[in-house]
Amino acid sequence: MNSTVITIPNGDGIALNQKNNFHFSLPSIVSSLREKKCKHYMIKVIHSIKVGIALVLVSLLYLLNPLYKQVGENAMWAIMTVVVVFEFYAGATLSKGLNRGIGTILGGGLGCLAAMLADGVGGIGNPIVVGTSVFIFGAAATYYRLVPSIKRRYDYGFLIFILTFNLVVVSGLRTDNIMKLARQRLSTIGMGFSVCIFTSLLIFPMWASDELHYSVSSKFENLACCIEGCLEEYFKIVEEKENQPRANFNSCKSVLHSKSNDESMANFARWEPWHGKFGLFYPWEKYLQIGEVLRELAATIISLKGCLQSPRQPSPSQRQSIKEPCEMVGSSLAWTLRELGESINNMKSVVSSNPNTNVSTILCNVRAYSEGDPFAISLAYVLAELETVTPSRQGYDYHNISPYPNAFAYGHAACNQNLTSSDCTDCLRAAKTAMSGACDSRIGAWCVLYDCKIRYEQYPFDD
Repeated sequence: MNSTVITIPNGDGIALNQKNNFHFSLPSIVSSLREKKCKHYMIKVIHSIKVGIALVLVSLLYLLNPLYKQVGENAMWAIMTVVVVFEFYAGATLSKGLNRGIGTILGGGLGCLAAMLADGVGGIGNPIVVGTSVFIFGAAATYYRLVPSIKRRYDYGFLIFILTFNLVVVSGLRTDNIMKLARQRLSTIGMGFSVCIFTSLLIFPMWASDELHYSVSSKFENLACCIEGCLEEYFKIVEEKENQPRANFNSCKSVLHSKSNDESMANFARWEPWHGKFGLFYPWEKYLQIGEVLRELAATIISLKGCLQSPRQPSPSQRQSIKEPCEMVGSSLAWTLRELGESINNMKSVVSSNPNTNVSTILCNVRAYSEGDPFAISLAYVLAELETVTPSRQGYDYHNISPYPNAFAYGHAACNQNLTSSDCTDCLRAAKTAMSGACDSRIGAWCVLYDCKIRYEQYPFDD
């Protein structure tokens, strides 16, 4: 079948055969960067103030005599806990705090048992039991600490376990009441951890989950801008041949080098409590998978640098001949990336309750049927049935044929499966209207919208 393309608009409903101009507003970019820098500075100031508040609160164990009489010199363990545990993000503070608490309890408990066992043996066997237990538990904890899955989330806990176990079991050689010492130190560590949790979660909390969510969604915008920048530089009219086009790949490089930061943020986010739009057992691994795909795309975009800076470049006339299709593809890709990034940032499906009825492609057969042709009756039946039956079919996919043998008409319609039945009906109605307007009295036509498609022919087909 001979077909002609009537129109190919982009995602915003603008025909892609129109001229696309990529331009950036320097003042708006500078203003945006200045705003982000100011916001980042304020966040650091808030975190510094929170650390100061936590240190003041825990120092009350020394400053107030009633409290100091209760804890004594063991108050230094509370101060040390605040200094070591308090982190920028609430999830990181919880992670280190819980790891420190669990490591201290397990290390102290096993250390006390080992110390009591050594004390029961007595004599020359006492240091032998202590040395053996230190070797066994230290080596075992270090081995498990090197396992990647454990090291990623519980490395600090194993480190504290090794430290606490050795301190307790070795101190048992020179201290008579080891249980009292362990209880006092554990209580002061708990006090320090409580102060950290209070200031971290209740005073302007910094959530790692929010940072990861924004970071992943903003990568789409970065890649879209990079693609548009490449196209703008490549097709820029350069009067001097020695001036090679230069595109800024910094945004792509930042995406490419973001793996370690994403993994850290996802690890901290798993420790955070239910807050805002992030509930318990939120699928943070999905963010890591999205980040991996975006890094692959960033690597592909960066590979274009070799083409842009190659000494062998086509002539200006050849560039102009491919400018329009390249800008069509670039515009569509940038629009798609921005839509995906916005949907993630707003936590909404890309397909909203209102179907996207922007036209993607319309193909028309060059042949037409005349007025009074029996094919017109068959075609009316096929299109009406496609519009009414397709939304009720599973998967929104339906093929049909007219029942009139004088002139058969074959049809097919499909909708995005994320749409509701009524949205599918609305989308197909819009597709039928667009196709009828562009392909009036044609014996075959195919209309593709972003959320549905419809086609009819004089012969059986499968698309």
